[in-house]
Amino acid sequence: MTEPAIAATGLRKSFGDKVVLDGVDLRVAKGTIFSLLGPNGAGKTTMVKILSTLISADGGQMRVAGHDPVREPDDVRAAIGVTGQYSAVDNLLTGRENLALMGDLHHLGRAKSRRRADELLERFDLVEAGRKPASTYSGGMRRRLDLAMTLVGDPAVIFLDEPTTGLDPRSRRTMWQAIRELVAGGVTIFLTTQYLEEADQLADRIAVLDHGRLIAEGTAAELKRLIPGGHVLLRFAEPAAVATAVGALPGAALGEDELSLRVPSDGGVRSMRDLFARLDALSIEVEEMSVHTPDLDDVFLTLTGRNEMEPQR
Repeated sequence: MTEPAIAATGLRKSFGDKVVLDGVDLRVAKGTIFSLLGPNGAGKTTMVKILSTLISADGGQMRVAGHDPVREPDDVRAAIGVTGQYSAVDNLLTGRENLALMGDLHHLGRAKSRRRADELLERFDLVEAGRKPASTYSGGMRRRLDLAMTLVGDPAVIFLDEPTTGLDPRSRRTMWQAIRELVAGGVTIFLTTQYLEEADQLADRIAVLDHGRLIAEGTAAELKRLIPGGHVLLRFAEPAAVATAVGALPGAALGEDELSLRVPSDGGVRSMRDLFARLDALSIEVEEMSVHTPDLDDVFLTLTGRNEMEPQR
């Protein structure tokens, strides 16, 4: 079995008498996007800091990019990149100078640092802006430059802490595309975000952290199926078909018109197969069908008791 990019077992951390992480287990496959959600104070940022060697855990075992953050912190740091909530860009330097400086810090050598800077400016559509001071950049340009700086060392694992906070919708989608391209190239992304839509759009797997424990984990679709309220809306061509379907489908209710039915369903393959087997057995023709499932906002509210994500600390 392939070694995961990130693995933790029994991860614990307390600050005084406050337990922040209480025996957390997680596994992040290589070349995927793993999103960690949770209300403010749930322990998300603490987990990122531990996995990226910024602070130590009180207990548990970890592997990041094949290395132990406790025994091999330098190896972990060489294999990861971290983009925090706040930009690490130096406003007094141009975009190219910021990237070249990162190359120098990675000991790439002057020539290689400059080549790498030019490659990343091209990749993130910042060639023209790269000649200008970072103080003149828009929010979206700054975040793209920030991500580019994280990539100077060619990391295998990147921790992204709220990478699109404060960006307009177009800039946010540009960042999403950049993140997808990184993963397509084999990079692993550990993402924390306060935008549930962002996790829904990007993440291969999502975990919900609350009061120091992982209370749910799965794909976005799997998490949505945990919450009641999902249904299939069926539309028929004739009222007679509706009447027959009502008798054959437990819990079915008439829709807004006399030709549609709402049928409780989690939207899963098995339940859909059973639904259509019942309809087929009675030779009932369905004209249109749509599946409606709860969104991640519903999941978050139900699991944590909070009606919105709060900014992380």
